[in-house]
Amino acid sequence: MPGKLIIFSAPSGSGKTTIVKHLLKSIPETAFSISACTREMRDGEQSGREYYFISEVEFRERIANSEFVEYEEVYPGHFYGTLKAEIERLLNKGKHVLFDIDVEGGLNIKKQYGEQALAVFVKPKSLEVLKERLRSRKTESPEKQEMRIAKAIHELPYENQFDYILVNDDLQVAFVEAEKVVNAFVK
Repeated sequence: MPGKLIIFSAPSGSGKTTIVKHLLKSIPETAFSISACTREMRDGEQSGREYYFISEVEFRERIANSEFVEYEEVYPGHFYGTLKAEIERLLNKGKHVLFDIDVEGGLNIKKQYGEQALAVFVKPKSLEVLKERLRSRKTESPEKQEMRIAKAIHELPYENQFDYILVNDDLQVAFVEAEKVVNAFVK
């Protein structure tokens, strides 16, 4: 049976990364799709683990060579994308591929893979909760936080284009719900 693709998308600060990390631990037949990006590495990050950190020039070369399943310029000068080779690498290992990806990128992958992919939209209880989560991270400047909030306001209306909407109000409940949805899909 070929592997499946499980896409978790959400506005920044919704908890998708935390949920995906939980699923990787609790569902052993899954593996994480590492995206490529041009943003600066944050403290504690390592290229090839959280992202493949590449230059904007290299990213544009790979676009020209059709090496991406999807890509976007999420913020000016900051490209994110999913390499075709990364998906194939994981599928060839017999894994189900888990994505932690922005909303438009998730929809692009779903469009290309159809029924082989499950697209889950993670959303916070409210926009105010999301704003507070972003501010409490203290990983970015207030200007970058405001850019992420503006992007979240743009992304929230996309939720109905996803196969499943997961409200992350209580993280432990969200973990259980995510496990149920993913296990039902891969079985």
